[in-house]
Amino acid sequence: MSIYESYKKSFKISTDSRHIEPASVFFALKGERFDGNDFALEVAEAGIASLVVADRPSLPDHPRIVKVKDSLKMLQALALYHRLQMTNLTVLSITGTNGKTTTKELVSAVLSKKYNTIFTQGNFNNHIGVPLTLLRITPDTEFAIVEMGANHPGEIRTLASLACPDYGIITNIGKAHLEGFGSFEGVIKTKNELYENLKASNGTVFVNGDNKLLMDLSKDLCRHTYGDNDANECKVHIVSCDPYLKVNAQGIGDIQTHLVGAYNFENVAAAIAVGTHFGVESHDIKAALEDYEPTNSRSQVIEGRNRIIMDAYNANPTSMNASVRNFRQISGDNALLILGDMRELGDASEQEHRTILELLKSSGFHEAFLVGPCFSKYNDNPEYHTFATVDDLVTYLSQHPVAGRTILVKGSRGIQLEKALPCIQ
Repeated sequence: MSIYESYKKSFKISTDSRHIEPASVFFALKGERFDGNDFALEVAEAGIASLVVADRPSLPDHPRIVKVKDSLKMLQALALYHRLQMTNLTVLSITGTNGKTTTKELVSAVLSKKYNTIFTQGNFNNHIGVPLTLLRITPDTEFAIVEMGANHPGEIRTLASLACPDYGIITNIGKAHLEGFGSFEGVIKTKNELYENLKASNGTVFVNGDNKLLMDLSKDLCRHTYGDNDANECKVHIVSCDPYLKVNAQGIGDIQTHLVGAYNFENVAAAIAVGTHFGVESHDIKAALEDYEPTNSRSQVIEGRNRIIMDAYNANPTSMNASVRNFRQISGDNALLILGDMRELGDASEQEHRTILELLKSSGFHEAFLVGPCFSKYNDNPEYHTFATVDDLVTYLSQHPVAGRTILVKGSRGIQLEKALPCIQ
């Protein structure tokens, strides 16, 4: 029996030997700290998985083990083959420097009001995550929302060639992963690989019409525009943002979200544009967006002895700038910033961290706790406290408690600023 035939019995894939889905196909993948081949025979003998795909030639023969040259490439090939069999399916791929995960979740919430929809779980958006998302598609699936991430040139091209999207969204293009991309121009070129894929397949894109760069890149594609400008097909305006974003969409009316920050406007507008285009009822679009609550340290408001804007899932110069500017608008004299280093910036790191420090000064912030070696090295403002690690910050906060403050927590995921939450909640 072929791998695909075994997979079709359950439409389930497993990659973690500790959590095998019944009747799934187990793929023995290699990582930096593990090799699934070490557990292939154990999984096969347990009999929970219907088949084991492994790439270690020395594994003993077993009726449930299929040996291949490369397990990851086989996973990707299986995902592509499966996607091409699903002819009644619509695939929408989403990439961008900031907001792609939030946009994916908002779009999925809206489309799920009308269609049987699957979407990328968490931010599992890489060369393994995209195939696994595609392999969650069943014959009943009508929409697949596939998030695509990248930190090196060519990665979006590879992921798009697997997903074969019918529609696409680039949320925005900013300075992130410069170490991997080499330059901002490298970021632009890589994100544009999604547009190039859709142009070659006569696909359609949803574009923020207020973003000149995206409008220029998409000029030769079939596109639907959204944004604040009246020239956009889907017109959306910010009503208020203190701290939760409220928008007004033409044909829908006011929508009160649980999202913090004007920087979430383009994510909400994209979801409205997609829902409107695919015929989701206005009241369902409104309900989906108003019911959505962010999790996992993404634009969360945490109320306690301090009011905390928790946005520490990730950070790069573009998102950090937007967060600080938005925080200035919604915070008063009791504002406190807890900012962590922005990682993977390569040679641009010093300049980008200094730019944020200048922004803090020019915005009139008098107090900040800066965490990480970069902020610690480049900060020259005595009002701003620096800490080499988040553990150092936690020690300081335990000895110098803060209360009655409005606090922005923002930094790269690797800084682990969430460790400081118990000290300020």
